[in-house]
Amino acid sequence: MSHQLHPDLSWVRFLPNFTFGPWTASLIRSIRLRGATPPAGITIEDKVVSGPEGAPPVDLHIIRPSAPSPHPSPALLWIHGGGLIIGSPEQDDTMNIALVQQLGITVAAVRYRLSPVHPGPAAVEDVYAGLVGLFGLAQELHLDPTRIAIGGASAGGGLAAAATLLAHDRGEVNIAFQLLVYPMLDDRTVLRPGVNQLYLKVWTAESNRFGWTSYLGHEPGRDDVSPYKAAARREDLSGLPPAWVGVGTLDLFHDEDVEYARRLNEVGVPCELQIIPGAFHGFDQVMYNANVSAKFR
Repeated sequence: MSHQLHPDLSWVRFLPNFTFGPWTASLIRSIRLRGATPPAGITIEDKVVSGPEGAPPVDLHIIRPSAPSPHPSPALLWIHGGGLIIGSPEQDDTMNIALVQQLGITVAAVRYRLSPVHPGPAAVEDVYAGLVGLFGLAQELHLDPTRIAIGGASAGGGLAAAATLLAHDRGEVNIAFQLLVYPMLDDRTVLRPGVNQLYLKVWTAESNRFGWTSYLGHEPGRDDVSPYKAAARREDLSGLPPAWVGVGTLDLFHDEDVEYARRLNEVGVPCELQIIPGAFHGFDQVMYNANVSAKFR
């Protein structure tokens, strides 16, 4: 596979690699990100729903059209990225506002507990509680419960996939679609030999090891890792909702994402796979205005 950057992303070759560890993750978590100011016609509000049993309530950061729709609208439960160790719903406000403006949908971004302070399955249980809570708000928010999708980027994509497994197995709610943007699906990628670090940007192999170790509470790669923590561990993917998976060829998660999409299609779950040649992890956020990023979104 070529290691050449996409022409729209070429300047990123000068970007030094950065590795997350305990100190940097703790520092970033201490910074409270302010949400975007809603433009005309958009309402942003936070609602609290019941959390997992024995855990705190879960916050939904909701972005929706201000004008009421004549018909119940679709909704997307969105899960932010951050390697399972950092991040907040507000970091994706710009993108989610654009989604609402373009599609007329409601986006509810869930605030979940972060590791290592709260190791798994805290995050996925929070996401699942947010999902059930969003269904519970369908009448109040004028949503169509048959058109509620789940999605996320990076760690958020992995949590979306894992929460989809929970929804399938618990049978409480039916997800219409999975939107998995370069998802973090498989802790065993940490064990993959021969990873060329020179071409990895934003999320390195060392950061991946720290993220997974923080979330699992032990070294990645053990045989007893639950698929509710690492969705790629699921042996049977049949019966899941349709999916879209997007990833770049220079993303550490490329191989695990392509394999997950292949396995979904293999068992009859429709899954569209979009591969961006020469794109690194998070390229569409680092270079938001690049043509390749706009087309990817």
